[in-house]
Amino acid sequence: MIPDVHPITATAGHDPVRTPAGLQDRRVLTRRRRTVFVLNLVTMIAILIGLIAVFGAGGWNTTDIIIMACVCVGAPWTVMGFWNAVIGLWLMHGSAGGLERAAPQMADAQNSAPITTRTALTLFLRNEPPEPAFARLVEMRRSLDATGYGAQFDIYILSDTDDAEIVRAEQQAFDATRMQLGVNALYRRRDDNVGYKTGNIRDFMRRWGRQYDYFLPLDTDSLMSGAAMLRMVRILQAHPRIGILQSLVVGAPARSAFARTFQFGMRHGMRSFTLGAAWWHGDCGPYWGHNALVRVDAFRRHCRLPKLPGSAPLGGHILSHDQVEAVLMRRAGFECRVMPVEGESWEENPPTLVDFTKRDLRWCQGNMQYGRILFWRGLKPMSRFQIFSAMMMYMGAPAWMIMTAAAAFKLMNGIEEQVNLAFGLSMFFVMIGMSLFPKVAGWIDVALRPGGVASYGGGARFAAGALLETAFSMLLAPLVAFRVTLFLIGLLFGRSVIWGGQNRDPYALPLRLAVSGLWGQTLAGLGLAGLLLWQSPESLPWAAPVLAGLAFSIPFALISAAPSVGRWMVRNGICATPDEVSSNAVLNGAEMSIPVIATPETHAA
Repeated sequence: MIPDVHPITATAGHDPVRTPAGLQDRRVLTRRRRTVFVLNLVTMIAILIGLIAVFGAGGWNTTDIIIMACVCVGAPWTVMGFWNAVIGLWLMHGSAGGLERAAPQMADAQNSAPITTRTALTLFLRNEPPEPAFARLVEMRRSLDATGYGAQFDIYILSDTDDAEIVRAEQQAFDATRMQLGVNALYRRRDDNVGYKTGNIRDFMRRWGRQYDYFLPLDTDSLMSGAAMLRMVRILQAHPRIGILQSLVVGAPARSAFARTFQFGMRHGMRSFTLGAAWWHGDCGPYWGHNALVRVDAFRRHCRLPKLPGSAPLGGHILSHDQVEAVLMRRAGFECRVMPVEGESWEENPPTLVDFTKRDLRWCQGNMQYGRILFWRGLKPMSRFQIFSAMMMYMGAPAWMIMTAAAAFKLMNGIEEQVNLAFGLSMFFVMIGMSLFPKVAGWIDVALRPGGVASYGGGARFAAGALLETAFSMLLAPLVAFRVTLFLIGLLFGRSVIWGGQNRDPYALPLRLAVSGLWGQTLAGLGLAGLLLWQSPESLPWAAPVLAGLAFSIPFALISAAPSVGRWMVRNGICATPDEVSSNAVLNGAEMSIPVIATPETHAA
């Protein structure tokens, strides 16, 4: 059990009616959270009433009950995403001052106060080609120095690499860039990787943390401009009770077709979703573990993570550390806030479907540990909900898969006499619409934002990208849900993933890797399609979105990773993001310095 940490409930001038940083009235946040709860509850009740009308026509059987139970597990997170997007869209375009009401700290983002604090940029490495990461660090140092405040920032490269060849490459990259990274830049590699990234962070805190007011954790693919970092520092200087300030991280321009399509949807869809969530999450905002500014003293004193009881995969060291550190920071009386606007903070997305699912399974395993964290003493109710929802969003995957199997069984046994078919089709389209609405909200936002469509390359290119990404998402969802379902079953028997380096550079996915990673999805999709074709061919069109994603997962993975497809998309501006349409000096500077090092052979190993 984690040691008790007594929350700080009063400081000089502290108003108990307001949040710790004094940014919002607690009663206002409480009303917002109740409003969102009611909206989600009423929507879920309406969905369940609709399903009762669908299945009640022919009486109830075991299949109907299974489908209803699965909807109760999986649908709440679709509903919550829908309402977050609705609220965010309203704040952006239907209400004056929406940003300030959702994220009042943003009022200080553009101030010009002098930087009087010291910040450490901490890059965490583990078994990944170091050259691109060092090139990005060099560009961040150049961008910081251009602001005139570069001396207030130091760079630490903190390695957990245990591959001897990559260790040599890291040391060589540091030696080659030492002068460009600043006189105080430091490279350190741990021989003992205890605690994974959290252990790496604690080692930094113990050895160097007291020298700094803030630290800015960076992943290997992180990039931020100097202006973006200064905005965050000024907000924390203005509000000593903000402990974590998370930037809105967007995808850097990608050459891989998979990464381009994925981040195109995320780029416009995340704005309304994040703003809507910030409106009611308030002082209990998210922390994603990188591209965020963290108050060192508060983090060092209150965010030490214990070793969970039991053995791996669900016990031992906490793997998905970021959200746990956020709820501990809030428990200690500091706010966690998100900046729900784009602001020159980038990351890279996995270049292939196989790499994407590997990353997703790492997060899944880490989030499943949260069951042992949910009942820690002193956590805020909102923090407990965040921990619970982080787990349940992954539990939604097996719920949808079980529901798919149950629905297929029902279709094979004839549904005309068992259900209200017309109403059932209406419910089907309602659920599809709700799941797609965060994307639709992003389209509306781009259309209403001055210059928004032009920033994506014009109306024709944006429409083509939106259509392609929607089809892409509908193919991606069932095959990822299937893989997560298998992984969760494996967790029950002690199976786990390896938290090693990640592939970040585009490459041609070898056929054997695609087959070894996706044969299960393929067999499931073909098997279900065959059964339906045999028993209920007229139902195939309605099952097609799920069956296509499963049955064609291998060609989908190969085509979306093909370098020729990526080059064609880049050449024609398909799924281009604003940073690609209008070049950015920081992105260009980092890209020019990154050597081409990826090969199919290295990624297939």
